[in-house]
Amino acid sequence: MKISKQARRDAKALFRSCVNNGTLDEGRVRQAVTAVIAQKPRGYVAILSQLQRLVKLDLDRRTARVESATELSPEQKSLVDVELNAKYGAGLNLTFLQNPALLGGLRIQVGSDVYDGSVHARLEALRESF
Repeated sequence: MKISKQARRDAKALFRSCVNNGTLDEGRVRQAVTAVIAQKPRGYVAILSQLQRLVKLDLDRRTARVESATELSPEQKSLVDVELNAKYGAGLNLTFLQNPALLGGLRIQVGSDVYDGSVHARLEALRESF
């Protein structure tokens, strides 16, 4: 579906009104969606579609996935948490997972940013260089 410039602007304004202290407020998003559905302005489906896209992008930006070959100690987890919060700001949702295929090191994904410091990635890079 093609979204008009006006619908994009309206969705962006709605999104900005839902942000409180730099983080997205879930309650405000619900209120905004309810208000748009009740008023049914011209192109409201496109506005809601664009708003959904903006909310999804913001949630992805605020979600970090940390993979390691073995379980990280609480000290290591807190160090990763501090470093990621320093880089991406407060309010980051961290998920720690174990992935034995990594062999060692960490693989961190925050939104579309991927930091792969795993042994598996290094071995793959070495294999491709030959």
